[in-house]
Amino acid sequence: NFDIIISWFYFNVKTKEPTNNMHTGISLTAFLSVLFLLHEVSSKTVTMFYDQEITSDTCYNRYGRPHRCLPEFKNIAYQQRIKVTHTCGQNGPTKFCKASYEGCGICDAKDPTLAHPPSHLTDLNNPSDLTCWQTDPLDSSNQNVTLTLSLEKQFDITYINLEFCSYRPDAMAIYKSNDFGRTWTPYQYYADHCMHMFHKSTRGIVSHGNEVEALCTDAHLLRPLRGGRIAFSTLEGRPSAPNIDANELLQDWVTATDIKVVFMKISGNRRHLGTNKDMLYYGVSDFSVGGRCKCNGHASRCVKNHHGKLVCDCMHHTSGVNCDKCSAFYRDRPWMRATAEVTNECIACNCSNHAKHCRFNPELYRLEGHGGECIRCRHNTAGRFCHYCKQGYYRDKGKDITHRRACIKCNCHPVGSRGKICDQATGECPCKEGVTGRTCNDCKPGYRSTKTKAAPCLDVKRNDEPRKDARNTDCKHCRPMQLSVTKYCKRDFGIRVKILTRTHVRGWMKFTVEIEQVFKWTGETRLREGKKAVWVRTRDVKCSCPKFRLSRRYLIVGFNDIHEIQKGIVVSQRTVVTQWSENIARRVAKFQRRQKKGTCLSTNVEENA
Repeated sequence: NFDIIISWFYFNVKTKEPTNNMHTGISLTAFLSVLFLLHEVSSKTVTMFYDQEITSDTCYNRYGRPHRCLPEFKNIAYQQRIKVTHTCGQNGPTKFCKASYEGCGICDAKDPTLAHPPSHLTDLNNPSDLTCWQTDPLDSSNQNVTLTLSLEKQFDITYINLEFCSYRPDAMAIYKSNDFGRTWTPYQYYADHCMHMFHKSTRGIVSHGNEVEALCTDAHLLRPLRGGRIAFSTLEGRPSAPNIDANELLQDWVTATDIKVVFMKISGNRRHLGTNKDMLYYGVSDFSVGGRCKCNGHASRCVKNHHGKLVCDCMHHTSGVNCDKCSAFYRDRPWMRATAEVTNECIACNCSNHAKHCRFNPELYRLEGHGGECIRCRHNTAGRFCHYCKQGYYRDKGKDITHRRACIKCNCHPVGSRGKICDQATGECPCKEGVTGRTCNDCKPGYRSTKTKAAPCLDVKRNDEPRKDARNTDCKHCRPMQLSVTKYCKRDFGIRVKILTRTHVRGWMKFTVEIEQVFKWTGETRLREGKKAVWVRTRDVKCSCPKFRLSRRYLIVGFNDIHEIQKGIVVSQRTVVTQWSENIARRVAKFQRRQKKGTCLSTNVEENA
């Protein structure tokens, strides 16, 4: 309301001479009397709102509660640079005349005392020392002249005011841009013949259906013809103006980054101008724009950032040039502009003190009223709210979930457990057969440790190994079988295996092995790498003939002995078994080269292992 009063005062009191187009000016004394009366009548209402010490320079009251705040209302064109398409005296001194009874003058851009530069448009407007920008006298073929004000960022525009030191133009238009001059929207048209110039009817009526459309008027042609004013109010006569907070179209209507005024036709009043062409020019003494830095109710001032750009000093956990988005961690509900009734401050996400960033999920907000989703949870937590432990960790029940050490690492035993993921409530790791303990680090009763990954604990009763006893076992049948090129060449296969498990099966010891490499194979069915069963008679195992140990690698070179019962590879007395080593690897490679050349059995000299 006070903005309206100030605007009214600006248009009705701050005049250099009485004007008919804006009503007759009143005295400063009368204005102050009216202002005092308004203050007395509304004192109780004002007191009610200011009990909480709401001031214009803060966005919170003394109790820390947020409320809408607005930057200072001011003439945002003051001392700003205006870009013009024509200025008098640029090409040398030119003559101009004011009126037949006021005489003529010279405009010379190079002489400061005779110049009328664009800076006079936005300097201090002192009626006792009037300064004007003006053009050279223009002929009828081209009378278009443009004034452009760039504001650097978005502003909420209240009025645009032009005071003339020449005759007001017969036709002109005011435009605004909301995208820094890339596109332009007409604000208002002025013409002596609206239909002819702009295809608009004179004094059109604004309704809810067209309240963001430009109108055309000829009211600016009323007296005084010279030295008059043209003033445009962005919200005057707009039906939704009292409820602009709920009308996005009208909010956009008052928003601008640039203002452009286009003069199209010089006054054609020959009665006053006569035939003197030196009077056909445009002259403006003041170009003012009333408005505020646009901050959507979330800032009380605008400042220069580190790049020298004008930005809002945002509050209410908002950010952006115009406070038009929520800050990084305050996205539990969608951004909204502040209104007189509701501040609509941004609300922090609930991340249990484990995240610094979150994102807004509109679907979750629609369903639950909370749209924050935490991202990059720390301290080994996970989930939308960082409210449970991530895989590989479990809750410490003695600490709240907000504690930075609320999640403890599972530490599942690399051999005894089936994986690294434990029960997030108890911390129990998934153990292999026969293994027990929270971290799977011990064998169950009745099991013994094998120190192997495949079967770290074996049932003593089912998998008891026959014990060697040299005094009670006849091992004369076991002869040491050493590797030689002749043995390699004469046998049917040669493979490298890793021993995985062993099981006693009625006179046989079944070894489950992983075939890692096949060097030779002469069987009908191709032998592939992978798991396979290797069978050895129990009496040979007792004599360590061969001596297989779990998790170790061996070279097996033998014949395709077929047994009626066992399905797999049978190790007999004619099979060469030796532990794998780099030396054995080199010898096998040498044997393979001989085999490929066809010289495998060309020597009678045996190379013993």
